[in-house]
Amino acid sequence: MKIRLIKIFICIVILVIIGTFFLGLNKDSIYDTKGLEGSYIGNIKLDHFNKNEIISKKNFAQKGFTLINFWASWCGPCKIEHPFLIKLNNEPSLQIIGVNFKDKKENALKFLNDNGNPYDLLAKDKFGKYSINFGIYGIPESILIDENFMILKKFIGPITEKDYIFIKKIIKDS
Repeated sequence: MKIRLIKIFICIVILVIIGTFFLGLNKDSIYDTKGLEGSYIGNIKLDHFNKNEIISKKNFAQKGFTLINFWASWCGPCKIEHPFLIKLNNEPSLQIIGVNFKDKKENALKFLNDNGNPYDLLAKDKFGKYSINFGIYGIPESILIDENFMILKKFIGPITEKDYIFIKKIIKDS
């Protein structure tokens, strides 16, 4: 009797494992954050890069639009997008907040000294924990929000000429 119960229990465990496996196969394996567009950013807490303070919502939307850019000095595509960020920094109604992602402070500072600093505010995400709250799963990624903290567009990968033109158009048309 005991042996029969053990066999039944083992069969049930195997069926549960197989069932879970097949359910997992039916899910879409592509991580898509495009659904974030049109939603609102909730609570924002980022560690300031140089100061012992927190960057929060009160630091945002001081210019109308905010571009949150997640970057690192070791990121090759971040170097490609950097000239576009420098040009966007000249837009009076756009604030750019840089979030340095899993980087060494001295390397990030050297990158900015060598290539220019397009950021109005600079935050750090030393371990990549805060970036997850923004739906970031790789860098570079950027999020354009309005003064109401609504996500207008999420840019996955480096900002390109096309993205630069799109951002300028959004700002101009407002």
